[in-house]
Amino acid sequence: MLAMALSLPVQAKGLLRVLAWTGYADGDLVKRFEQRLGASVEVTIVSSDDQLREKLAAREGRGFDVFAANTAELQRYIDQGLVQPLSPVRIPNIARQQPQFRVPGAVSGIHRAGQLYAVPYAYSEMGLIYDRRQFPEGPPTSLEVLWDPRFRGRVLAFDDSTHNFSLAAQQLGIPPFRIGADDWGRMTQSLIALRRNVLSFYKLPEEATELFLRHRVAVMFATYGSQQLKQLRDAGADVGYALPREGALAWLDCWAIVRGSPQARLAEQWIDYMLEPGVSGELTRRHGLANTVDPAATAATGVTGGPLVWLEPVEDPARRSMLWRRIRAGDRPTSF
Repeated sequence: MLAMALSLPVQAKGLLRVLAWTGYADGDLVKRFEQRLGASVEVTIVSSDDQLREKLAAREGRGFDVFAANTAELQRYIDQGLVQPLSPVRIPNIARQQPQFRVPGAVSGIHRAGQLYAVPYAYSEMGLIYDRRQFPEGPPTSLEVLWDPRFRGRVLAFDDSTHNFSLAAQQLGIPPFRIGADDWGRMTQSLIALRRNVLSFYKLPEEATELFLRHRVAVMFATYGSQQLKQLRDAGADVGYALPREGALAWLDCWAIVRGSPQARLAEQWIDYMLEPGVSGELTRRHGLANTVDPAATAATGVTGGPLVWLEPVEDPARRSMLWRRIRAGDRPTSF
């Protein structure tokens, strides 16, 4: 009876289940939200789009109330009916966002049939972070550096099927989001070669920072972009940042609410809270990511290079995931 009595206040106040990326729900900011709303927040951190899909696929997303996903992935969840339309008047801080993020139609992938399904929150390009001491001739200019045998064992890449196939496609001059039927063999062999050249495939930016420093990594494909650049520089690393001439993949993460969430109103308040200048500003100050509220907090890092290539839905995410699992497991090239 005592245990039941102790649990009642939490249930009465409400439990918000948040699915997010590292840096999006820092403990002190979560605690401030809990105190303000009289609610409890349970945060689950994901480290790849593959993991995000798996968690949202379980029980059709009913294990969570609100989550963050990039615009390309978000369209999948809208198609599957996993997210619910939003009412901007119930999230008043949308009015604080820069016009390029709040004007209807300005951001591809967050509207459907005239309804808003997600609110932009953070964005970055995926550049190349390099050790200046190991590149005395200047920054790397091409994705080819990730496959360069001169740096074997000193390369870091990200553990994600979608991005790695897009990366290999760029390296081979193939459209990164539309791999043709005749190109899968080439793509697979390219990623096997990448697997042989890397020190490791990381999941979280903190893991990448630790590996970079411990093993004197020469170059890294930075999926978290400017967030990883800040972490390494804060740790004292002499690193530079470059955008490859093939183009830098770029993402825009948005908050969305799971359809059927019992805490939809609390989820709206969470999104509104995330758009407060003091909260969005911490995303930039602490983690180096651009936010959608402050016009000065952009993803620009003062580097030059190739264009930004904003993520789009890919042709066959299930096939990419299946092949990537086999590549990571070390299957022989002749088995594909």
